[in-house]
Amino acid sequence: MNRIILHIDANCFFASVETAYNPSLIGFPVAVTGDAQARHGIILTANYIAKRTFGIKTGETIISAKSKCPKLITIKSNPKKYLRHSSLLRQILSDYSNNVEPFGCDEAWVDITDIAKDFKTAKEIAEEISLRVKRELHITVSIGVSFCKVFAKFGSGYKKPDAITVITPDNYRKIVWPCDCSQLIYVGPATKTKLKARGVFTIGDIARTPPEKLKTWLGKNGLLIHSFATGDDLSLVRRTYSKPPPKSIGNSTTANRDLVCIDDVKRIFFVLADSVARRLREKSLCANKISIWLRRCDLSSFTHGAILRADTDVAFEIADTAMRLFCECYDLSTDKPLRSIGITASDISAYTPNPQISLFADDFVRTRRRALELAMDSIRSQYGYYSICRASLLADKSLTHFDPKSENVLHPVGDFNAVRPSA
Repeated sequence: MNRIILHIDANCFFASVETAYNPSLIGFPVAVTGDAQARHGIILTANYIAKRTFGIKTGETIISAKSKCPKLITIKSNPKKYLRHSSLLRQILSDYSNNVEPFGCDEAWVDITDIAKDFKTAKEIAEEISLRVKRELHITVSIGVSFCKVFAKFGSGYKKPDAITVITPDNYRKIVWPCDCSQLIYVGPATKTKLKARGVFTIGDIARTPPEKLKTWLGKNGLLIHSFATGDDLSLVRRTYSKPPPKSIGNSTTANRDLVCIDDVKRIFFVLADSVARRLREKSLCANKISIWLRRCDLSSFTHGAILRADTDVAFEIADTAMRLFCECYDLSTDKPLRSIGITASDISAYTPNPQISLFADDFVRTRRRALELAMDSIRSQYGYYSICRASLLADKSLTHFDPKSENVLHPVGDFNAVRPSA
């Protein structure tokens, strides 16, 4: 018997939650934004009136959005509200299955194979969930019903808002295949460009292309998207509260002013490195690769990374590596000032208390630095993040007085645990 999987996608989630709290916003163009005073002044999401009537887009600046719609109501993002609603939504979904897998804060897959006899029953369950969300949370969701996770997600985006789309083994060619290839998960702009150059425009074109050709063009991902296009996705919906180990841990920030000298960059890198290291230690993990992300004041951006000689969860080492990478690829005296920077730790593995001694590193210094950072973790857990910091960060508190770990993370985006075809 085919599996039956739902994908629930909350419509314009942040804006819908704000409207749920303030019904007087109903009928008006509404957008949720970052903090303009902290230079995070972009549109995070907008309701359908703003999107479809005025062309407001996620990611554009508030100024640009206001030029399209002078009467646009902008509301500063309130993560606590959205996390609360996200949790309430998952509670509703958990009434129908133990297999509820979040994909960000506003989406989730639900495996209802055990309670749905067929797709007709599954649609009735989807209708019940949709109605409950309206009544209990005062927002709407779009739901895809299908026999695999990929087509269920496709279905939730097929009709919006407040719609249910059923995609079965009998009708998926008619519904899915005529659509643009970019509507398939894992087909981003770069992949779309490569496919378009070879005459592959739709999801059906992907399905009809021999997988060997796709592998030649795209590597192993070619085989993966072919299995997605043909409905051969065997990916499981994880059980509720099942959390796979992270593949990377990172933080970034937009500074309250342009970064014009290396001291500015060094201070913020240390704040970010401290956050990344704390998060690694909390999960008893360490990383073997550090990458930096830089965004110029003209909003162009790029990344640069390096493999470490030894795994680490120490902020000193992460910050030093970040600065070395920065000096390799950027010169503030000749290039544009920086608006945002970030650090990501990847190639993650479990922390080993007694690693192999390195021929290059000063292990005594490393041990003392880690002990110092563990002591800081203990103090902060009792008295708060701002109870202790490095003296160098006090030189410009307006730039460094923020906690990336608690203040800049809304919800971890779920990692789609795709089952990859054998090569």
